Amino acid sequence: MNQLVSTEWLDKNINKVKILDASWHLPNANRNSFEEYKSEHIINSIFFDIDKNSNQKTSLPHMLPYKDDWEMIVSNLGIINSDHIIVYDNSDVFSSCRVWYTFLYFGHDPKLISVLDGSFEKWKNEKRPTSREIISNEKSKYIAKENKSLVINKDEVKKNINSKKFQLIDARGEKRFLGLQPEPRKELRSGNIKGSINLPFQKLLKEDRTFKKKDELIEIFKTKKVSIEKEMAFTCGSGVTACILGLANSIISGKKPVIYDGSWAEYGLN
Repeated sequence: MNQLVSTEWLDKNINKVKILDASWHLPNANRNSFEEYKSEHIINSIFFDIDKNSNQKTSLPHMLPYKDDWEMIVSNLGIINSDHIIVYDNSDVFSSCRVWYTFLYFGHDPKLISVLDGSFEKWKNEKRPTSREIISNEKSKYIAKENKSLVINKDEVKKNINSKKFQLIDARGEKRFLGLQPEPRKELRSGNIKGSINLPFQKLLKEDRTFKKKDELIEIFKTKKVSIEKEMAFTCGSGVTACILGLANSIISGKKPVIYDGSWAEYGLN
């Protein structure tokens, strides 16, 4: 798999890839990712709206879309199955990993979907080319193929409390996990899924927001009493930061991530 590319690599290969700006912010962040994209983004990048490009027929936030809808979304972006796609974001919650995961779920070649390591902040700090120009590609015909083994639902999560078939790892901050801090979504109770392990996603990143090296990631997982050899699934507030843990585990094990798509937004409903 080709989970990460460096800013240097992207700069050299910028005309050979399709670039998506997948910035997304928590409901309480008071930031508008599309407005930010319009004022500055990596040259050649297209805005990818995580909320709009998701299942619109559920009240749960940004759940995986239906296959037909995904084919239409990606075709409208002008992306074809053989494109190497680079996803980045300008967000505190590293939302690009969610889009990386969604492409994997819909069968994109794992060697052809990557996250920009260090994201937009690193790119800007290195004075690499940005633009305000909004480009659109010609419409394409994208074919998706769902890999349903990469997602779990609430029933499977509940059954797992007793069966312990997989380790469920929660990417939220410790205070939210322990119920000491209210959820950003008002309708949710505080707390966590019984038996889940808390591994806040920030622990996996260096100060420049690049991922730590494989051996460091293994140590972090082990410190949390996670068994690297055993099956894992990932959860968080609404299925976004869970994908950061999923990407880290993919670096460690080469496996594609398994995500509880509803996450606490579903499980924690009062």
